[in-house]
Amino acid sequence: MLETLITSKTRLRILIKFFINVANNGYLRGLAEELNESTNSIRKELNNLMDAGYLEKESIQNKIIYKANTNHPLFSILQKIVRQHIGLDAMVEMILQRMGSIERVVIIGDYAKGIDSGTIKVVLVGDELNSDYIEQLAFKIEKEIKRKVHFLITNKHDGLGLIIYEAT
Repeated sequence: MLETLITSKTRLRILIKFFINVANNGYLRGLAEELNESTNSIRKELNNLMDAGYLEKESIQNKIIYKANTNHPLFSILQKIVRQHIGLDAMVEMILQRMGSIERVVIIGDYAKGIDSGTIKVVLVGDELNSDYIEQLAFKIEKEIKRKVHFLITNKHDGLGLIIYEAT
């Protein structure tokens, strides 16, 4: 869906990197290696996103570090669009509709770092979760969001990763 609106694959990957998790940041050469792109194409897209105000930068130890501009008026909208593009909203909705006693849903691994690798690792925190049912649900979620999903089930989690749902 988002690929038809944003035709630059590099720009889309950079948006995913910075807007899936506000804790993510990066510098030119590191992004080029991580995204397997040339520094010139990364520089061009970073400059475009900076000019639009979507990213901000700061200099740390002779490196220019880029991150999402959380003060931009469209920040929350862009973050929501990126999360919908990945399928995180649909996944949480399906989990909560069918599972009930989930305390927390946490994304770990590549997607927590903003890397669209095709496999989402999800930690489900709750008591007495039915692992057989979760395996069936994984198949349905994969079909819906068109990405592989691996679930880890636990009753405690240290909070490391991207928390996408927490019971209140």
